[in-house]
Amino acid sequence: MSPPPVPGTPVPGEIVPPVPRVFIVDDHALFRAGVRSELGTVVEVIGEADEVPAAIEMIGERQPDVVLVDVHMPGGGGQAVIEGVGLEHPAIRFLALSVSDAPEDVIAVVRAGARGYVTKTISGPELIEAVIRVAGGDAVFSPRLAGFVLDAFALTPEDSPAMLDPELDQLSPREREVLRLIARGFTYKEIGAELTISTKTVESHVSSVLRKLQLSTRHQLTRWAAERRLI
Repeated sequence: MSPPPVPGTPVPGEIVPPVPRVFIVDDHALFRAGVRSELGTVVEVIGEADEVPAAIEMIGERQPDVVLVDVHMPGGGGQAVIEGVGLEHPAIRFLALSVSDAPEDVIAVVRAGARGYVTKTISGPELIEAVIRVAGGDAVFSPRLAGFVLDAFALTPEDSPAMLDPELDQLSPREREVLRLIARGFTYKEIGAELTISTKTVESHVSSVLRKLQLSTRHQLTRWAAERRLI
């Protein structure tokens, strides 16, 4: 019996779909090189970035079919990339590729708009298959992670306030980043360095968050975030 073909390998007589155009976002150059090697010629890698602002700009310019994005990077990580691109370019699909299998990471990027989430233990053929499926409109998750998503979206608003919260939804992606860092005890200066913005801009974002949430102090802000498991 012949072994099954590697995902993406043409079968005689089959109508071959267009090769997916892929963009890679990860802050480790060796890992990006490894992903390029694993993907081979089955997909077309049209670019890569190692930080959030550059990724958002280049993805918007190059219009890939699928973005492979790491979850944890300086400046907001995969969630910030997805939210920074998604509104203006809804046709672009995102597949998170991370060492983390923490439920909160999975839920955060799915809520931001990712079509899938796989861990970096995935094999080359499995990654190729995942990219092709996401390019075709499917949602793809590592088996254990799929359960996190199903469980989270089955919860009521009372059970999962961070998932379904009109107050949180009124905040911009940048305001959410500032909110999380404030709640974790970062100073304005430290937040500015982390997000590559000025201290004055941080102050402006904090003021906006306080106004939208109808809070008056940093302590109240921290407690609000803790209650919604955002810290």
